[in-house]
Amino acid sequence: MPLPDKIRETLRLPVIAAPMFLASGLKLVSACCREGIIGTFPAKNARTAKRLESWLIKLTENHKIMRSRTGQNIPPFGVNLIVHRSNVNLKKELSLCVKYKVPIIITSLGAVPELVNEVHAYGGLIFHDVINTRHAKKASDAGVDGLIAVSTGAGGHTGLTSPFALVNEIRSWFDGTLILAGAISTGADIAAAQTLGADLAYLGTRFIATKECEAVAAYKSMILDSVAADVATTDIVSGITANFMLQSLENAGIDLREPEAKAPKTQHEFKNKKKQKEYNLKPWRDIWSAGHGVGSINDIPTVSELVDRLRNEYIQACLGQQKNLVSLKNTCL
Repeated sequence: MPLPDKIRETLRLPVIAAPMFLASGLKLVSACCREGIIGTFPAKNARTAKRLESWLIKLTENHKIMRSRTGQNIPPFGVNLIVHRSNVNLKKELSLCVKYKVPIIITSLGAVPELVNEVHAYGGLIFHDVINTRHAKKASDAGVDGLIAVSTGAGGHTGLTSPFALVNEIRSWFDGTLILAGAISTGADIAAAQTLGADLAYLGTRFIATKECEAVAAYKSMILDSVAADVATTDIVSGITANFMLQSLENAGIDLREPEAKAPKTQHEFKNKKKQKEYNLKPWRDIWSAGHGVGSINDIPTVSELVDRLRNEYIQACLGQQKNLVSLKNTCL
């Protein structure tokens, strides 16, 4: 099953704005859906169950209003749930998503058949983050509708496999919805993801540098000032391999040139305890993540401006592919 028609028909562009911790909020999600792409947020960004419920109510109401004003279907929104024993609030978060029939649930750090069944019972879709084929097969066995192939270069918790290898391996046996993540910043990148075999592109860092994103101004500015070489892959911050901007690590007193001890046990543990205590530093809030695509980001537009630009770039890339095919055909003749 490729991308369901009920979603494809609502999209101006085959894109999911990835759920980013402490960055994706109501304003960003609503703007993304309004402009014709799928907007998502981590349940943890709401901080409390009460606030999560209020967000779900507002998003559901906003979609109804947008549909009534335009007379058209609006792309669905999604909520990211951390499916791991460390998430003591998972049951409550899931129950609220079920109550408000969240269209898309994105699961991370665990694929559980029982959770999948609960979402399918109300007609929702489950997309699951994977970084390798082994994880992908486990998620598929759990019954998920789609896989998010997190390849090397992705912001946040990242994979280490080339997108060419990861997509090819998964597509050789998986016929569900496939989403590709990893350094995707332009419309041409989106077209390339589809050429590889993905149905949707997963963009995170590019949407941090938008006016609607909740990230602080200094974070956005650092993205504009960075290139791929300014991004480091390490597990020293959160205990799980992730990409962070070097300047942000240095600002927190973390020197990756030092011999690394074993990875921290939780995301709240720092290698540099003195620096943590002195500045009350926390991962993600004070140490900023970004993907390898930062070198393609040089402004902070509105979501509307960004989606229009990406769509134009995407169309031009697709037209360019067609011209190349014609040229190749004529050459072969």
